[in-house]
Amino acid sequence: MEDEKENQSTDDSPAIEPIKKSYALPASILISALIIIGIWIYATGLKYPQNQARLLSQVKNQAAANTLEEKVLPPDGIILPVRWGNLGAEMVNAGVIDGEKLEQLYVNRGGLDEETRNLLYGENNGYFKITPENSGMILNLLWALGLGAKNDILETGPMSDPKYGGAGNFASTGGWTLAKGDAMDHYSRHQFIILTPEQQKLVERASKNIYRPCCGNSTHFPDCNHGMAMLGLLELMASQNASEKEMYKAALQVNAYWFPDTYLTIAQYLESKGIEWGKADPQELLGANYSSGSGYRQILSQVTAPAQKSGGSCGI
Repeated sequence: MEDEKENQSTDDSPAIEPIKKSYALPASILISALIIIGIWIYATGLKYPQNQARLLSQVKNQAAANTLEEKVLPPDGIILPVRWGNLGAEMVNAGVIDGEKLEQLYVNRGGLDEETRNLLYGENNGYFKITPENSGMILNLLWALGLGAKNDILETGPMSDPKYGGAGNFASTGGWTLAKGDAMDHYSRHQFIILTPEQQKLVERASKNIYRPCCGNSTHFPDCNHGMAMLGLLELMASQNASEKEMYKAALQVNAYWFPDTYLTIAQYLESKGIEWGKADPQELLGANYSSGSGYRQILSQVTAPAQKSGGSCGI
């Protein structure tokens, strides 16, 4: 029927035919113009070699940026030097993590894959990997661990200083909405990790040297989720006899996945000073001069084209 209507319209409207023919001339002119423009661009490139140099420079810069990103944020992820075991199941059983709430949270994000379900409910997990894709889930798991694991840093450190009005007034506590009951019902309540006095001293020392660019506090004052998650990681590493050097290395790798644009920019700054990312001292990079909010702003002011890399996660 549509063909019949079209034919009928053409037969009844002889004025349409000349209009169709009139499009042929502009089309030929357009094609000719494009050919001329292409020839001009080619000739200009030959006549002005600086155009070619600029293009080559852009290509080289992009290649260098890609190479740097692979060093700072390996796309295949990094295996963290800690065994997870049944910590996820322990936290679910204790109510620090409400399994149903967490699973519901991820329904609209594709659900939990098999690896994540094992971390949450499994009994014999080995070393686990952080990747650009699962960095948010790793943050949530470590956040719950840092919040719920009994530790003197939470009980006698800055979090419990009366001048702040109580430990429940921070983002790292009030923001944890995936527990059974109130988050403060689980604050430093569970013996998930037992440390020797020497291991506790190690955690306290390392936590005071590890900052995060979202604020000006060290991990020793874990008032936000990143700080609380880092505390959980340090406690877990110490309990498995990791060295302080290993702690700083792992902490830098994790921070990079949580704050990708920040650490790519820091890596750019280092390269401008002739320092390779892989040869920089992780402890120094995690310190206040680089990784605190104010320290990073100083670095940022000295980088002409800061990295813009999405993918970091604030958890929940």
